[in-house]
Amino acid sequence: MALKFGTSGVRGLVTEMTGLECYLYTKAFVKHLKSKTAPEAVSLAGDYRNSTPEIKKAVSLALQDEGLKVDNCGDIPTGALTLHGITCKRASIMVTGSHIPEDRNGIKFNMPWGEILKEDETSITKFYKELKNERLPDIFNENGGFKSGVSVDAGILNRDAEEAYICRYIDFFPHECLKGLKIVLYEHSAVGRDIFIKMFTQLGAEIIRAGRSDKFIPLDTEAVRDTESLSEWVLDNKADALISTDGDSDRPLLVDENGKVVRGDVLGIIVSDFLEADSVSTPVSCNTALEKCNRFKNISRTKIGSPYVIASMNNAVKEGYKTVVGYEANGGFLTGTDIINPDTGKPLKALPTRDAALPLIAALLSSVNTKKTVSEIIGELPPRYTGSGLIRGFSNETGRKIVNAFMEKSRELTVKYFKSAFGSAETVDFTDGARITFSNSDVVHLRPSGNAPEFRCYTESSVESRAEKNNAAAISIVSNTIRPDFE
Repeated sequence: MALKFGTSGVRGLVTEMTGLECYLYTKAFVKHLKSKTAPEAVSLAGDYRNSTPEIKKAVSLALQDEGLKVDNCGDIPTGALTLHGITCKRASIMVTGSHIPEDRNGIKFNMPWGEILKEDETSITKFYKELKNERLPDIFNENGGFKSGVSVDAGILNRDAEEAYICRYIDFFPHECLKGLKIVLYEHSAVGRDIFIKMFTQLGAEIIRAGRSDKFIPLDTEAVRDTESLSEWVLDNKADALISTDGDSDRPLLVDENGKVVRGDVLGIIVSDFLEADSVSTPVSCNTALEKCNRFKNISRTKIGSPYVIASMNNAVKEGYKTVVGYEANGGFLTGTDIINPDTGKPLKALPTRDAALPLIAALLSSVNTKKTVSEIIGELPPRYTGSGLIRGFSNETGRKIVNAFMEKSRELTVKYFKSAFGSAETVDFTDGARITFSNSDVVHLRPSGNAPEFRCYTESSVESRAEKNNAAAISIVSNTIRPDFE
């Protein structure tokens, strides 16, 4: 299986992400970059996966072979690297598989102004195909790995990106604004764990460290496992909240004072409101409390993936909206315009890529400012609850067949597979996957992964227990009834 672009860059099995493949994709990116600008250097960082150093080696070599300097930023969050690149007007590359298992990894490319969009992916893929036919350096073995003894010097470590990322929030938010809060930080193998300790401590919070791991843990903030441990850490420490992130620290995890996980799309609403946004862009899969709360002038629903959210934010900026933000179901928060803090007068520069620090700080500061707990703030939203389930080992081909079949025969198939469990379907939205809304306003959203053998089922209901029950039912129907019909 060849590498390909998904919702967050090029990803694949580690066995597929050979030195040669990563070298070729990086050269293809640089050729695309050179068609748009005149680069001299590219900033590079990665996460803590075991496979990341070897991929960074291939990326560094490709950059140098293209005549560019490597700005070695070390191991830092994706948001920190992207911010650094935008500030320096420099392209950047993040080696990360984000939340997916350690047997996979990925490369995320950024232009000097932010993440690559779908049109960029098309151009990069074209250059990649052309490079496949060219003569390559005699440093790769027959399996695409580096031959023994090949070394690449990525240069001196530059800590400017890390320092600027911390200062971004220390400067924007009031001095010690989180003072009085006791927060558990679930460190695991998140690349931003040490940075978050520095950041939240400087903002005045008392940090209790928990769960640090030398082994990579694929924390998926959309489908959190082992919630009992998270809850115990909060309750045992009588903490106000628990915070964490995924592997590259661009997707936040927030657990409230009762030990309950806050869904990322609910967190996005709270943060958008805190920032007084007049335009919010978010994928079609996110909680509809966004519309029902009537707090935002403009709302745009997109396909799933940050490139689509960014494109939507760009349109909102062109349309004249002043405070443009976006978020995803995983909680990753994006800003499309500069935002001025009325209390400090300090600007928060636009960062059109997923970020975990801003939503966590904003939600906790909202709690401080309103003198309400996190759960109380969430309780003020319209009662819409979501569930998210993941079926692993589900081929992309089968997933696409299922969605295409629903597009062709939506009425027939919704009756066949879902009526007995969910009732009559009123609408089916095919913005991304198949999103079925039933007569009682319950929702089942079916979506195959773009770059991993996985299939997600999202559900939404006005009753929390029903959202989770529906999710289990949807997973069962897809696994045991629909899937066999299409394999």
